[in-house]
Amino acid sequence: MKRVLIVEDDELIRELEKDYLEASNYEVITACDGKIGLDLALHSDYDLLLLDVMLPHINGFEICKQVRAVKDVAIIMVTAKREDIDLIRGLGFGADDYIMKPFSPSSLVARVKAHLRMHELLLSRSAKPQKTSIEIYDLKINPTSRRVFVKGKEITLTNKEYELLYFLAQNPNIVFSKDTLFDRIWGEDVIGELSTVTVHINRLREKIEESSSSPKYIETVWGAGYRFTVG
Repeated sequence: MKRVLIVEDDELIRELEKDYLEASNYEVITACDGKIGLDLALHSDYDLLLLDVMLPHINGFEICKQVRAVKDVAIIMVTAKREDIDLIRGLGFGADDYIMKPFSPSSLVARVKAHLRMHELLLSRSAKPQKTSIEIYDLKINPTSRRVFVKGKEITLTNKEYELLYFLAQNPNIVFSKDTLFDRIWGEDVIGELSTVTVHINRLREKIEESSSSPKYIETVWGAGYRFTVG
């Protein structure tokens, strides 16, 4: 049974989320403030975190940041403020998705199911035998261990960041649209926005490029998409 941690200080919303997810056969653990939620997230194993942004003691952004640094788990942020969505998209806290209050319980369950399914697919891919390492300039990708190095230093990537980088590196000098990348990495049935692709590209550039404003590896082809440039 998949385990979901809900961190939400509004009791009515917390219990509503819990009831609908339990009705969909998930094991649900809840926390009413950020401090308790962070402790649970770091010291127990969950398949997905459902994090409210505005929480007592520690906000959802900080929980997401700290958990993402040490664990590869699906994370959905919940917010009532439109400006929070811009932060989620633009600053790269590591969240996989967000949902805006008020939301329908069925929409919430659908997003949880979609991200758990995608996370499971990515983990199953990582368990399969992979091809030999990819080495381009100062970048090395080891598919067997799913580890990435730049100038010999290991770079920490989330599952989706790795999948996106590996897909582009496997298909050098080919331009892929945002739609194609979203379908290949997140899946056609995943609920989300194409801006997700841009956010993940920006995160990758910050991690692997010497200058994210003048990228050497992942090039933007204006009006068309992105390509991994070799030669």
